[in-house]
Amino acid sequence: MIDLHCHILPRVDDGATTLTESLIMAKEAEKEGITTIVATPHHKNGTYDNVKKDIIAGVADLNKELKDGGINVEILPGQEIRIYGELMEDYEKDELLTIGGDSSYVLIEFPSGYVPQYAEQLFFDMQMKGLLPIIVHPERNQELIEKPDRLYNLVKNGAATQITASSYIGKFGKKIQMFTEQLIDANLTHLFASDAHNVKNRSFHMAQAHERLQKRAGTDYVYYFKENAELIVNGQHMYKEPPERIRTKKKFLGLF
Repeated sequence: MIDLHCHILPRVDDGATTLTESLIMAKEAEKEGITTIVATPHHKNGTYDNVKKDIIAGVADLNKELKDGGINVEILPGQEIRIYGELMEDYEKDELLTIGGDSSYVLIEFPSGYVPQYAEQLFFDMQMKGLLPIIVHPERNQELIEKPDRLYNLVKNGAATQITASSYIGKFGKKIQMFTEQLIDANLTHLFASDAHNVKNRSFHMAQAHERLQKRAGTDYVYYFKENAELIVNGQHMYKEPPERIRTKKKFLGLF
Protein backbone atom coordinates (compact mmCIF):
# COMPACT_ATOMS: atom_id res chain seq x y z
CA MET A 1 0.00 0.00 0.00
CA ILE A 2 1.19 3.51 -0.86
CA ASP A 3 0.56 6.65 1.19
CA LEU A 4 0.81 9.73 -1.03
CA HIS A 5 0.44 12.41 1.66
CA CYS A 6 2.29 12.28 4.99
CA HIS A 7 4.18 14.66 7.25
CA ILE A 8 6.89 12.21 8.25
CA LEU A 9 10.02 14.31 7.65
CA PRO A 10 11.35 15.50 11.02
CA ARG A 11 11.61 19.13 12.08
CA VAL A 12 10.27 20.74 8.90
CA ASP A 13 6.60 21.48 9.67
CA ASP A 14 3.83 20.51 12.11
CA GLY A 15 4.43 16.80 11.54
CA ALA A 16 7.19 14.70 13.10
CA THR A 17 9.13 16.84 15.55
CA THR A 18 12.16 14.54 15.89
CA LEU A 19 13.87 11.75 13.98
CA THR A 20 12.68 9.33 16.65
CA GLU A 21 9.09 10.36 15.98
CA SER A 22 9.63 9.85 12.23
CA LEU A 23 10.86 6.30 12.90
CA ILE A 24 7.87 5.60 15.16
CA MET A 25 5.56 6.79 12.38
CA ALA A 26 7.31 4.56 9.85
CA LYS A 27 6.96 1.53 12.14
CA GLU A 28 3.24 2.23 12.55
CA ALA A 29 2.88 2.56 8.76
CA GLU A 30 4.65 -0.77 8.26
CA LYS A 31 2.20 -2.44 10.66
CA GLU A 32 -0.69 -1.19 8.50
CA GLY A 33 0.85 -2.65 5.35
CA ILE A 34 2.16 0.63 3.95
CA THR A 35 5.35 0.04 1.96
CA THR A 36 5.87 3.48 0.42
CA ILE A 37 5.28 6.94 1.88
CA VAL A 38 5.49 10.21 -0.01
CA ALA A 39 6.85 12.82 2.40
CA THR A 40 4.82 15.98 1.79
CA PRO A 41 5.90 18.88 4.01
CA HIS A 42 3.80 22.03 3.97
CA HIS A 43 5.01 24.69 1.56
CA LYS A 44 3.87 28.32 1.25
CA ASN A 45 1.06 27.96 3.80
CA GLY A 46 2.02 31.12 5.65
CA THR A 47 4.01 29.26 8.30
CA TYR A 48 6.29 26.80 6.52
CA ASP A 49 8.44 26.99 3.40
CA ASN A 50 10.06 23.74 2.25
CA VAL A 51 11.72 23.93 -1.15
CA LYS A 52 12.53 21.00 -3.41
CA LYS A 53 16.25 20.60 -2.70
CA ASP A 54 15.78 20.58 1.07
CA ILE A 55 13.03 17.97 0.89
CA ILE A 56 15.08 15.69 -1.34
CA ALA A 57 18.01 15.91 1.10
CA GLY A 58 15.71 15.20 4.07
CA VAL A 59 14.18 12.18 2.32
CA ALA A 60 17.64 10.72 1.59
CA ASP A 61 18.64 11.08 5.24
CA LEU A 62 15.42 9.49 6.49
CA ASN A 63 15.66 6.57 4.07
CA LYS A 64 19.15 5.84 5.40
CA GLU A 65 17.87 5.85 8.99
CA LEU A 66 14.99 3.53 8.05
CA LYS A 67 17.34 1.10 6.34
CA ASP A 68 19.74 1.13 9.30
CA GLY A 69 16.78 0.52 11.62
CA GLY A 70 15.45 -2.40 9.61
CA ILE A 71 12.15 -0.63 8.84
CA ASN A 72 10.85 -1.75 5.45
CA VAL A 73 9.24 1.48 4.33
CA GLU A 74 10.53 3.62 1.46
CA ILE A 75 10.17 7.41 1.55
CA LEU A 76 9.67 9.38 -1.66
CA PRO A 77 9.87 13.18 -1.98
CA GLY A 78 6.81 15.36 -2.33
CA GLN A 79 5.24 18.61 -1.19
CA GLU A 80 1.87 19.84 0.05
CA ILE A 81 1.72 23.19 -1.70
CA ARG A 82 -0.73 25.82 -0.50
CA ILE A 83 -2.20 27.38 -3.61
CA TYR A 84 -0.65 30.76 -4.46
CA GLY A 85 -0.48 33.03 -7.48
CA GLU A 86 3.22 32.62 -8.24
CA LEU A 87 3.15 28.83 -8.19
CA MET A 88 4.08 28.33 -11.82
CA GLU A 89 6.91 30.85 -11.59
CA ASP A 90 8.40 28.93 -8.66
CA TYR A 91 7.96 25.65 -10.53
CA GLU A 92 10.04 27.11 -13.35
CA LYS A 93 12.67 28.03 -10.72
CA ASP A 94 12.81 24.33 -9.71
CA GLU A 95 11.54 25.01 -6.18
CA LEU A 96 8.46 22.77 -6.35
CA LEU A 97 8.12 18.99 -6.25
CA THR A 98 5.73 16.67 -7.99
CA ILE A 99 4.69 13.47 -6.20
CA GLY A 100 7.76 11.26 -6.01
CA GLY A 101 9.81 13.86 -7.85
CA ASP A 102 9.33 12.30 -11.29
CA SER A 103 5.55 12.27 -11.82
CA SER A 104 3.39 15.01 -13.30
CA TYR A 105 1.09 15.16 -10.25
CA VAL A 106 1.22 18.00 -7.71
CA LEU A 107 -0.53 18.10 -4.33
CA ILE A 108 -2.39 21.40 -3.92
CA GLU A 109 -3.94 22.58 -0.66
CA PHE A 110 -6.70 25.18 -0.45
CA PRO A 111 -7.24 27.39 2.60
CA SER A 112 -9.64 25.58 4.95
CA GLY A 113 -12.48 28.08 4.55
CA TYR A 114 -12.63 28.90 0.85
CA VAL A 115 -11.34 28.32 -2.68
CA PRO A 116 -9.41 31.23 -4.26
CA GLN A 117 -11.09 32.69 -7.34
CA TYR A 118 -7.95 32.18 -9.43
CA ALA A 119 -7.88 28.40 -8.81
CA GLU A 120 -9.50 27.54 -12.15
CA GLN A 121 -7.04 29.66 -14.14
CA LEU A 122 -4.03 28.36 -12.22
CA PHE A 123 -5.12 24.75 -12.73
CA PHE A 124 -5.54 25.45 -16.45
CA ASP A 125 -2.04 26.96 -16.60
CA MET A 126 -0.61 23.96 -14.74
CA GLN A 127 -2.19 21.50 -17.14
CA MET A 128 -0.90 23.46 -20.11
CA LYS A 129 2.60 22.81 -18.69
CA GLY A 130 1.87 19.10 -18.25
CA LEU A 131 1.22 19.28 -14.48
CA LEU A 132 -1.86 17.66 -13.00
CA PRO A 133 -3.19 19.22 -9.78
CA ILE A 134 -4.46 16.97 -7.00
CA ILE A 135 -6.60 18.84 -4.46
CA VAL A 136 -5.83 17.49 -0.99
CA HIS A 137 -8.55 16.88 1.62
CA PRO A 138 -11.40 18.66 -0.24
CA GLU A 139 -13.78 17.11 2.29
CA ARG A 140 -12.44 19.51 4.93
CA ASN A 141 -12.87 22.71 2.90
CA GLN A 142 -15.88 24.73 4.07
CA GLU A 143 -16.71 26.27 0.69
CA LEU A 144 -16.60 22.90 -1.08
CA ILE A 145 -18.87 21.36 1.57
CA GLU A 146 -21.39 24.17 1.05
CA LYS A 147 -20.93 24.46 -2.72
CA PRO A 148 -19.89 21.04 -4.07
CA ASP A 149 -20.51 22.21 -7.64
CA ARG A 150 -17.29 24.21 -7.30
CA LEU A 151 -15.40 20.96 -6.85
CA TYR A 152 -17.36 19.25 -9.62
CA ASN A 153 -16.26 21.95 -12.08
CA LEU A 154 -12.61 21.68 -11.03
CA VAL A 155 -12.63 17.90 -11.43
CA LYS A 156 -14.55 18.05 -14.71
CA ASN A 157 -11.83 20.39 -16.02
CA GLY A 158 -9.00 18.00 -15.16
CA ALA A 159 -8.14 18.24 -11.48
CA ALA A 160 -8.02 15.16 -9.25
CA THR A 161 -8.64 15.00 -5.51
CA GLN A 162 -7.27 13.09 -2.51
CA ILE A 163 -9.39 12.36 0.54
CA THR A 164 -8.04 11.65 4.01
CA ALA A 165 -8.42 8.20 5.56
CA SER A 166 -9.20 9.78 8.94
CA SER A 167 -12.08 11.76 7.42
CA TYR A 168 -13.65 8.61 6.01
CA ILE A 169 -13.63 6.78 9.34
CA GLY A 170 -15.12 9.75 11.20
CA LYS A 171 -12.10 11.23 13.00
CA PHE A 172 -13.05 14.76 11.87
CA GLY A 173 -16.73 14.41 12.73
CA LYS A 174 -19.90 13.10 11.13
CA LYS A 175 -20.43 16.02 8.74
CA ILE A 176 -17.02 15.61 7.12
CA GLN A 177 -17.41 11.83 7.06
CA MET A 178 -20.72 12.13 5.21
CA PHE A 179 -19.27 14.56 2.68
CA THR A 180 -16.33 12.21 2.11
CA GLU A 181 -18.81 9.44 1.31
CA GLN A 182 -20.62 11.73 -1.13
CA LEU A 183 -17.35 12.51 -2.90
CA ILE A 184 -16.66 8.81 -3.37
CA ASP A 185 -20.19 8.09 -4.61
CA ALA A 186 -20.04 10.97 -7.12
CA ASN A 187 -16.59 10.04 -8.53
CA LEU A 188 -15.25 13.35 -7.24
CA THR A 189 -12.24 11.78 -5.57
CA HIS A 190 -9.53 9.48 -6.82
CA LEU A 191 -7.07 8.79 -4.01
CA PHE A 192 -6.90 7.87 -0.33
CA ALA A 193 -3.97 9.10 1.77
CA SER A 194 -3.26 9.45 5.48
CA ASP A 195 -2.14 13.08 5.91
CA ALA A 196 -0.54 11.62 9.04
CA HIS A 197 1.33 14.03 11.31
CA ASN A 198 2.08 11.69 14.25
CA VAL A 199 0.83 8.43 15.79
CA LYS A 200 -1.13 10.00 18.65
CA ASN A 201 -3.94 12.14 17.25
CA ARG A 202 -3.13 12.31 13.50
CA SER A 203 -2.11 8.76 12.58
CA PHE A 204 -2.44 6.77 9.34
CA HIS A 205 -5.75 4.84 9.61
CA MET A 206 -5.29 3.65 6.02
CA ALA A 207 -6.05 -0.01 6.72
CA GLN A 208 -9.18 0.92 8.67
CA ALA A 209 -10.38 3.21 5.88
CA HIS A 210 -9.89 0.54 3.22
CA GLU A 211 -11.73 -1.99 5.38
CA ARG A 212 -14.67 0.38 5.72
CA LEU A 213 -14.60 1.15 2.01
CA GLN A 214 -14.73 -2.53 1.13
CA LYS A 215 -17.74 -3.10 3.37
CA ARG A 216 -19.56 0.00 2.13
CA ALA A 217 -18.69 0.09 -1.57
CA GLY A 218 -16.97 -3.18 -2.50
CA THR A 219 -13.58 -4.51 -3.50
CA ASP A 220 -13.51 -2.66 -6.83
CA TYR A 221 -13.42 0.69 -5.05
CA VAL A 222 -10.54 -0.41 -2.82
CA TYR A 223 -8.62 -1.58 -5.86
CA TYR A 224 -9.37 1.69 -7.68
CA PHE A 225 -7.87 3.87 -4.95
CA LYS A 226 -4.86 1.63 -4.33
CA GLU A 227 -4.13 1.26 -8.04
CA ASN A 228 -4.24 5.02 -8.62
CA ALA A 229 -1.59 5.60 -5.96
CA GLU A 230 0.64 2.96 -7.56
CA LEU A 231 0.16 4.43 -11.03
CA ILE A 232 1.17 7.89 -9.82
CA VAL A 233 4.41 6.83 -8.13
CA ASN A 234 5.24 4.76 -11.23
CA GLY A 235 4.84 7.83 -13.44
CA GLN A 236 1.71 6.58 -15.19
CA HIS A 237 -1.72 8.10 -15.72
CA MET A 238 -4.28 7.49 -13.00
CA TYR A 239 -7.82 6.26 -13.54
CA LYS A 240 -10.64 8.80 -13.41
CA GLU A 241 -14.32 7.97 -13.67
CA PRO A 242 -16.68 10.68 -15.02
CA PRO A 243 -17.64 12.97 -12.14
CA GLU A 244 -21.21 13.55 -11.06
CA ARG A 245 -22.81 16.47 -9.25
CA ILE A 246 -23.65 16.13 -5.57
CA ARG A 247 -27.30 16.90 -5.01
CA THR A 248 -27.70 19.30 -2.11
CA LYS A 249 -30.92 19.79 -0.20
CA LYS A 250 -32.50 23.18 -0.88
CA LYS A 251 -33.53 25.35 2.03
CA PHE A 252 -36.89 27.05 1.73
CA LEU A 253 -36.53 29.81 4.29
CA GLY A 254 -39.76 31.01 5.83
CA LEU A 255 -41.91 28.29 4.25
CA PHE A 256 -41.56 25.62 6.93
